[in-house]
Amino acid sequence: MFHMPNITELIVIFFVVFLLFGANKLPEAGKGLGEGIRNFKKALSGEAEEKIEKEVDAKEVK
Repeated sequence: MFHMPNITELIVIFFVVFLLFGANKLPEAGKGLGEGIRNFKKALSGEAEEKIEKEVDAKEVK
């Protein structure tokens, strides 16, 4: 169904990305991607913490 790409496929993907963005834009694109992933993880962990706190508070009230 879903398989991990092998080294040849990764090289082709990197080459296509290199052609699309160019050498000057790759560091900026990587930085933006990293920040996006970091913010997504923070949002998920924040939501999880809030949900746990609400559950604990609801059980303490009972």
